[in-house]
Amino acid sequence: MGVRRLASMLVFLPVAVLVLVFAVANRRPVTLSLDPFNPDAPVIGFEAPLFLVLFAVLTLGVLIGGFSSWLRQGRHRKAAREARDQLSRAETELARQRELHPQLPTPPPF
Repeated sequence: MGVRRLASMLVFLPVAVLVLVFAVANRRPVTLSLDPFNPDAPVIGFEAPLFLVLFAVLTLGVLIGGFSSWLRQGRHRKAAREARDQLSRAETELARQRELHPQLPTPPPF
């Protein structure tokens, strides 16, 4: 077993146990009300176990954070795409020039 796998198991196994204990301890239903004016009889609301509500909120937060990070990195992806296109054009031009001028020496590989 690799060191990384062992380290990940040492971290994720206790976290998984804690999540499982949390889920079992908080499985009674709670009312999630989306009506700020009438909390006793909400127009928009539902009952769900507390752990399910918290896991859903956590999952939604991770998805929103990932999406916003993806959006912020768009300019870097665009710059990388443009650099790849420019490199491809330069390689094509170099190959064309080598065909036109076969006497040019080829540079050593990296």
